[in-house]
This record gives sequence, structure tokens and C-alpha cells, in this order.
Amino acid sequence: MRVYETFRSLQGETTRAGVPMDFIRLAGCPLGCTYCDTPAARDPAAGREMTVAEVVSALPSPPLEWLMITGGEPLLQVDAVNALVAALAEAGRRTLVETCGAVSTAGLDARAVRILDVKTPGSGMAERMDWANLDCLRPVDEVKFVLTDRADYEWARGLVAERRLLERAAVLFGPARPHLAARQVADWLLADGLGVRLNLQIHKGLGLP
Repeated sequence: MRVYETFRSLQGETTRAGVPMDFIRLAGCPLGCTYCDTPAARDPAAGREMTVAEVVSALPSPPLEWLMITGGEPLLQVDAVNALVAALAEAGRRTLVETCGAVSTAGLDARAVRILDVKTPGSGMAERMDWANLDCLRPVDEVKFVLTDRADYEWARGLVAERRLLERAAVLFGPARPHLAARQVADWLLADGLGVRLNLQIHKGLGLP
């Protein structure tokens, strides 16, 4: 598989924010979001080729329970990702896979927790979404919306209601920095009584990767 980098940090997002975990960032992404914070990882030739065994060996000790496979877009290399998820599961470790939403999640190993990033209009990539991915959601999975403005918020709020996402998975709304302040999103959520989580990138506030 093509690996851009591996590192250990605190999970900055999702319902597991604050949990120490290892990260495996794969190279290559078909999208070009307006707020992309790892543009170098979009290049499918970035990083280096590694086997599953090499990736597992590169992870630091002591081993942690949770890992996240991110990108780039991991599901461009779904066979390798599934082999890695299987190897980690055999070692008693648990895996999150963060996906951009434009690539089918149907073939992902069921042992992985999906973190599905739904692209809003402000991302510039909403038309690239594979909407069938919403039909594959399970209660263990999570749906993440990155918002650039009020229009994105209203669009996301409408989609959550239309697809009844709160009944099917954890839903998170977060601001795209520097376009939108976290406090503004918090105020909107409180005013609407919307039962989603505010998603903050706490690792960035701590100066962590």
C-alpha cells in the first residue's frame, strides 16, 4: 500500500476525541476540497510503498487499542486497507477508517468503524459524493460534516433530517478553519436543539499532528 506517513497522537475529532491512537495516512485522494489540510497527501505517488507487515512493524510501542486509517482517501486502496484491518484485529486492535465519501464503502471490512465525511457545498466537492454510502451506515459508524458557513449548516441540517441520520449513526458538525468559528456552530446547534455533536480538532489546538 502507498503510505504517506504514520504517527501517534490524540484523536482530535469523532466521538473518540482525546483518545491516544496511532494514525496511518495513506496517499492519494480524488477530491480537492477548499479546506483540505493535508494537500500533499492527495498525490497518489507521495510517501512510499509498504507491506501490511511493514506498516504494523512501523507502529510505535506500547501498542494502543485504537488506530485510524486516513488519507488521502484510504478506500482507493481498499484491498490493502482490509488486509491491514484484519491484521490489526488479529492483534486485538481496533480501527477507524476515515473516508471522503466519494468512494464506495461497501467493500470495507466490517470490523472497521467508518468515519464518513459528507461533503458540503462549501467544500466544492458535494457533487462527487457517493450517496449510497449513507445506506451502508451502521450504529457503530459516524458521519462528519465540515461546514464553511451558514449555508453549509442549513444544507447539512436538512440532509440529517431527510436521511434520518441521527437514528442510524453518530453525527458530527465541525467548522472549517479559518472560514467558520467553532462558537458560531455551537450557537446554531443550541438555537436549533439539533442533537449532533460539535466536532472540534483538539489536536490542532494542542499543536499535535
